[in-house]
Amino acid sequence: MKLSNQQLKDVYYGAYRIEETEEGYLKSYQYTHDQMNYFKGLSDFWFDRCDASNGKTLEFSTTSSYFSFEYKVAWIGSEDTIEMAVDGLIHKVIYLKDIQSEGELKFDLPQDSHHITIYLPSDATILIRNAHCNAPLYPIKKNAQVLWMGDSITQGYGPFRSAHMYVSVANRTLNYNVINQGIGGYVYDPHIIMPMSGYTPDKIIVSLGTNQYESDDFKSIELFYQRLYEIYHDTPVLCITPIWRGDAPHAFEVLSEFAHKLKQIVSVYPQVFVIEGFKLVPHSSEYFIDDLHPNALGSEIYGRNLASAIQKIGF
Repeated sequence: MKLSNQQLKDVYYGAYRIEETEEGYLKSYQYTHDQMNYFKGLSDFWFDRCDASNGKTLEFSTTSSYFSFEYKVAWIGSEDTIEMAVDGLIHKVIYLKDIQSEGELKFDLPQDSHHITIYLPSDATILIRNAHCNAPLYPIKKNAQVLWMGDSITQGYGPFRSAHMYVSVANRTLNYNVINQGIGGYVYDPHIIMPMSGYTPDKIIVSLGTNQYESDDFKSIELFYQRLYEIYHDTPVLCITPIWRGDAPHAFEVLSEFAHKLKQIVSVYPQVFVIEGFKLVPHSSEYFIDDLHPNALGSEIYGRNLASAIQKIGF
């Protein structure tokens, strides 16, 4: 049976808004119009990445023997994947480099009822339409609505596997409905903290600082958290300090000083929890593609350790 676009929207997670194109595709967004216009005025690099799919998911339980949809790849930053998981275990990996820019994807499913997750690309933009199955799909109940802000590591650059970006890995345990506002190359920028009409997150996670660790100007960080409080008030916020980097002389020492100052800044807000990034990924090139971005193994470890740390502190 063919699913209506509304039925497809019902199992589409991670989007602030979903719009239908003239061709009948669904295009999802994690930012408001005002936020995207702000990025457009900053640079094409950031605007392209704020428009990416950021590892959004289609999630449902079903007894259908298959699930299919038509797709269109509108933009590629790096060629990662579309993946299918059954009850949290990856069953199929489709690399963007191996498919056409437009086409149809079909996923064969187990015969009895299972939790199915389709991971969309992280550093690419994909549109979907005309989904089909042969049994009803039921949306998955999520534990919390979470706004997750970060840079390229949060967006998913490095593992080149959408299901292995650390946010996806952590979320297989946490079961959040995540709006992933990670964007490659970004920094603590208070101007991007804008009201998101109709959206009230239960929690906010911030993983920024890697791209400004050498800066002596911490005013933007102070204003960032001040702006978060002005808009979201007592909503719990988790600050993840930057993880290890070894891509420059004394990088780790400078990053350590940055993390110390960051913890001082957020300490004035009782609703802000802190998890130290240095404790989440091994400090070795074996776990990074460039001594900066975690590879698939590093991201897997990052996500698992982060989920454990979040549960431990009761965030």
